[in-house]
Amino acid sequence: MTRATPSRPVAVAVAALGLGVTAGMRSQIPLALLAAKSNGAAGASLPPPLHVLRLRRVAIGLAMSAVGEAVGDKLPIAPSRLRPGPLVGRLSFGAAAGAVLARGAGNAAGLGGTMAALGALAGSMAGYTARVQAHKATGLPDPLLAVLEDVVAVTIGLLSLSRWPADQVKR
Repeated sequence: MTRATPSRPVAVAVAALGLGVTAGMRSQIPLALLAAKSNGAAGASLPPPLHVLRLRRVAIGLAMSAVGEAVGDKLPIAPSRLRPGPLVGRLSFGAAAGAVLARGAGNAAGLGGTMAALGALAGSMAGYTARVQAHKATGLPDPLLAVLEDVVAVTIGLLSLSRWPADQVKR
């Protein structure tokens, strides 16, 4: 396995921050996107043990988990993302995705993990506030607003990964 040439740390930090925001909105999406993006990608050289994201069955499992979370979020019994348990989970999933992104780009995992955890905190708070305010302003049902949030979360995640793993090349 070839080692990735370290990318610009700022570019990695910004991408990790975006993945973190995504995790704050939908915790399962960032790792699912990383697995989908690295699955079969010629340039996605992830070091062990992160290389498991390249396994098809792992990518499928992470995708199913993301879909399950998206469905569960619409249920009235879903807990608030700002409660300690769900919030810690979002921070953890965000940090894991950011660490994978950074290591895959040849940078320190701590850089990506820290930036993504901060992004997850911001995404959790912003996503919650946006949904509450949108409901108050429009009267639209929360499940519809949650679907819109799903779209925004996936879009932010995809934009964050738009240059990964191609951004592994040092410029």
